[in-house]
Amino acid sequence: MDAQSLALFVDIVEAGNLSLAARNMKMSRANVSYHLTQLEKSVGMQLMRRTTRRVELTEAGQKLYQHGRIIRDEVLAARESITMLGKGLHGSVRLSVPTGFGHMVMSDWLIEFKRQYPDIALDLLFENRVDDLLKEEVDVAVRVMSEPPQLMVAIELAQVRYVTCASVEYAATRPMPRQLEDLTVTPLVTSAVAGRELRVSAYQGEHRRELTLHPTLASENFQFLREAILAGIGVGLVPDYVVAQDVKSGHVITALNDWRLSVFGTRMFLLRMPGRYQTLATRALIDFVVAKTRVWAA
Repeated sequence: MDAQSLALFVDIVEAGNLSLAARNMKMSRANVSYHLTQLEKSVGMQLMRRTTRRVELTEAGQKLYQHGRIIRDEVLAARESITMLGKGLHGSVRLSVPTGFGHMVMSDWLIEFKRQYPDIALDLLFENRVDDLLKEEVDVAVRVMSEPPQLMVAIELAQVRYVTCASVEYAATRPMPRQLEDLTVTPLVTSAVAGRELRVSAYQGEHRRELTLHPTLASENFQFLREAILAGIGVGLVPDYVVAQDVKSGHVITALNDWRLSVFGTRMFLLRMPGRYQTLATRALIDFVVAKTRVWAA
């Protein structure tokens, strides 16, 4: 058994079938099948069961894949490190960030990252959905949710707090919510998913409530929601970072401060797919985002 055979085995597993692995590696399917058979002979065990559409790992294959993936990635990392001696970091990273937090908080960070690493090509997506991560083939994603997807490697970055808020002008002429139930009859400006009911969880100590709300204005564009709140369209229910500067300047006031509210979740995670090789550029971006978010949340 050698590192090249292990790397080929890992590529087959991650491709899901021999035909796709052959295309990815620019080899014939017969050649890939031959190398797999030789590897199985060298270890004396069957590593995977083949079907016409996919491969299924045996117990021995699963263990070898786990070790092989680490070895392959370390070989790639070593090769990349040697290649880049005396050079700045380069490569490309595809990053997906939430629309609100991405625009309103992370934009300055990512510009700073580009200044620090000018040779890294950054492909940036602003998206809130999780089910697009596989389809879009992103390297790293930042998402706000209750729990991270089980199939992804997650680093918890920060807690996200939602606030009930309104412009000073609105509060001077219209009643602000005093009880949690007031949110059901208040003209509400918040984020929502098209075609779904807006269900909000509210926590007060050990006490938990759940409300179904009907916003008067809903959007996934948090900058637009901020402008609508400042214009006095209604009472906002948004993450605190959306109106943090406006609260500080006295243009926006908050209500229901004794309740902890959650629309899409109160935890922010950095997500990546397991088994996908992380280039030095990707590792640098992950370290940068984690450090920036931890400082922001402190």
